[in-house]
Amino acid sequence: MPQIRIESVKGQIGMRTNPATQTIEQPKPIVEIQQLPAEMHIERRPSKLTIDQTKAWEDMNLKSISRLVEEFAQEGRSKAMEGAMRRAEEGDELMRIEYGGNPIPGIAKRNSERPEASFNIGFIPSPFSVKLHYESSVLDIQWTRREPMIQMEPQKPVIEYEPGKVDIYMEREPSLKMDFVNLEV
Repeated sequence: MPQIRIESVKGQIGMRTNPATQTIEQPKPIVEIQQLPAEMHIERRPSKLTIDQTKAWEDMNLKSISRLVEEFAQEGRSKAMEGAMRRAEEGDELMRIEYGGNPIPGIAKRNSERPEASFNIGFIPSPFSVKLHYESSVLDIQWTRREPMIQMEPQKPVIEYEPGKVDIYMEREPSLKMDFVNLEV
């Protein structure tokens, strides 16, 4: 019986791949910052303490020369006026002698009596004789702030890309083999 024998071998495709590679590098930006210092201005009026002891020294009879001269002059004027007034009154009394009476013994008695002297401790000043005045200090602070100067230059990313590659080849070639058996020609 005639036969046809067919033998086939399938073809086989091979693939070789090189994968794609990609690298991305982001350089840092170039930044320049400049900060000028702030300015501070201070104005200060110092505190002031005033102590006036004049009255305390006067109370202890330790007066300044100018004050003593002033007081003695005032007292001299006052005593002179009192003496003038007393003499004028005594003169008026003596002028009226014709109306009777004896004014001379009364005048003599008044002029011979001394006023009673008062005594006080002289070395202790009176309360609150020292005067204090205080002005507190004033402090004015002014700031001048300076803004920072910032310069920035961004950097573009560095991208390297190598595309992938695929090689396709025939690993096994296809074949077809035909045989004819028992065929008579």
